[in-house]
Amino acid sequence: MRRSLLSLAMLAALPVAAEEAMETLTVVADFRGQSLAELPASATVLDAQQLEDEGGEHFEDALHRIPNLNWSGGSSRPRYFQIRGVGEQEEYQGAPNSSVGFIVDDIDLSGIGMAASLFDLSQLEVLRGPQGTRYGANALAGLIYLKSNDPTELFETGTEISVGEDNQLTVGAYASGAADDNGELLYRVAVQNHQQDGYRYNAYLDRDDTNARDETTVRAKLRWLPTGTFQADLTFLHANLDNGYDVWTLDNNGFTTSTDEPGVDSQRTNGASLKLNWAVSEAVNLTAITSYANSRSQHAYDGDWSNSDYWAGLDCPVYDENWNVVGSEPCVYDYYWDKSAKRDTISQEVRFASGEAGRIFAGTTDWLVGVYYSRLKEHNDLESYYNGFPDQFLISDYKAANTALFGQLDSTLGAWELSAGLRVEYRQSDYADDAGESFDPKETMWGGHLSASRALTEGHRAYVRLARGYKAGGFNMGLPPVLEGQTEFESETLYNYELGLKSRWFDGAVNSNLALFYMDRQNQQVEASLQDPDNPQRFFLYTNNAGASENYGLELDVNWQATRQLEIYGTLGLLKARYNTYLLPEADGSFTDLSGRELAHAPNYQYTLGGTYRADNGWFTNLNLNGVDAFYYSDSHDARSEAYTLVNAKLGYEAQNWALYLWGRNLTDEQYGVRGFYFGNEPNDGWAEKLYVRYGDPRQFGLTFRYDYL
Repeated sequence: MRRSLLSLAMLAALPVAAEEAMETLTVVADFRGQSLAELPASATVLDAQQLEDEGGEHFEDALHRIPNLNWSGGSSRPRYFQIRGVGEQEEYQGAPNSSVGFIVDDIDLSGIGMAASLFDLSQLEVLRGPQGTRYGANALAGLIYLKSNDPTELFETGTEISVGEDNQLTVGAYASGAADDNGELLYRVAVQNHQQDGYRYNAYLDRDDTNARDETTVRAKLRWLPTGTFQADLTFLHANLDNGYDVWTLDNNGFTTSTDEPGVDSQRTNGASLKLNWAVSEAVNLTAITSYANSRSQHAYDGDWSNSDYWAGLDCPVYDENWNVVGSEPCVYDYYWDKSAKRDTISQEVRFASGEAGRIFAGTTDWLVGVYYSRLKEHNDLESYYNGFPDQFLISDYKAANTALFGQLDSTLGAWELSAGLRVEYRQSDYADDAGESFDPKETMWGGHLSASRALTEGHRAYVRLARGYKAGGFNMGLPPVLEGQTEFESETLYNYELGLKSRWFDGAVNSNLALFYMDRQNQQVEASLQDPDNPQRFFLYTNNAGASENYGLELDVNWQATRQLEIYGTLGLLKARYNTYLLPEADGSFTDLSGRELAHAPNYQYTLGGTYRADNGWFTNLNLNGVDAFYYSDSHDARSEAYTLVNAKLGYEAQNWALYLWGRNLTDEQYGVRGFYFGNEPNDGWAEKLYVRYGDPRQFGLTFRYDYL
């Protein structure tokens, strides 16, 4: 009887829920701006309301909402991402080669994705699987795209202030409107500054700000609408992240450090993009996108993870010329590593697409052709010191130029929607450093996709997709003799096979997206490292090719508008990513067989379960759980993280033009690892290998006040 009553109540609520169903989400990063429900690919789109409901100031706070997206926590903010187990874990040397694209308002920040504030953001998109037709070499695994709010014709402005534990203060403001009387020129400006101490206490220096975050983001947009057939969007981005980096501890306590030279993890980016859309005629549309970004970054850390007084209080073995222990003496260990980088990127894309009157094959097929060019220049200055003496100094310059031609056909054939795309890309790179090494590889690569979709019944659309992605080959610098055969590595190819079902249930009250995928990686590029036996504080970092690997799994997201006030949502990512064949070189010239082992930073499952309730009288509540399975920290060792679940909540009151929220993150104060190294870093213990873990943010409570001037 109770079940029957519950079922009747749910069915009665469905027509109401359908009326309040979320508006259609459009995937901006796609060529044609398709709706998420019709896109024949696996993607997640979080709009401004969804991001605001869960709170958070940075992309890091939204990561757990996205199935099969992980990150490597070796920086103060997420910079290196893995989609379906594919992606980089770090970049300590000067030859960037990203597997995951990261774009903010058409400005390419791949590999330097720290500049990712959520304030005044319109939507966040993650496209999973190779984007060979649209984005080429930088999107082997997929693409992360952040789009800020566009200018508005009507004037609007507002402010937002957040205060929280860890001495957090976040202040943001925006303004938007028309710059002239006839509404041809629109503008929008958004500014935010975020400050907090960074959750670490340095006991040696008696400071709680050695891991601090001080992040300023400025976005400005101009939209020019001189005619009904032409639109120009000019965007400026300034991001200044002046962050500390003091996260590692010898005893793995996680939050009480003892370094005497705390590190730095800073990035200053100035970028701009100009996007032109012109309906040349009823048959042809022109789109041109020009982007530029200038970034200055510094990543430095105290490599001994402690201080001179600590080491002097310990005994270290003394060795003779044959490495026999002959006594002991107070330890002397002091190591500092520092790399500064300057990066300039510029790109130009021009594409022509069919209009209503330009379709071919009896009006059944839309066409698109285009050309793309990009140039990246990076200057790196690396220096390190060991026990007061210069250890390693290297100045290097790297350049890469990519030229691509691409095309796409989208056809309607009865009940089927078909799509075919192809991209051919030529890449030329040059590297030189003051150690005398130089490389200048060149190669031509290609990728693309084939997809077919059709409506099965009303509200249910299925698709099948085959995509080919690629990533350029490269080179390794400064290798020891034992790795002399690893100087160069080959380009990687990824074939992605995908089946999907996108559904609307109960008159749109429930929306679901399901994707099943299998990825065949050929000549997989693997990041590896060797500890120098003669200088234990130094590592040889290099990339080599595994024979092959396979990744398969699924992504599911479900949204249920249960009533007009209550929304329940959930996501699930399942992943199995493993090597078919891979022999890892060791320092003594031998090999470790990792065939069959899972890839690093590829958890078997990730999930989200949450709900939002908005009462008619203004009260608001959001509660969500985010779970992540254990994963290997690296491909060079077998140390693993532990599975964890984070619980977050937000409640408050929303009036017509203001709102006040109380929020809490990681309510159970879960201690969870986001990056791990396994190596010898303690001379008093004979440099014995040990796992060192960097942990994610602990529990935090705070208040947010928002006021919109209507």
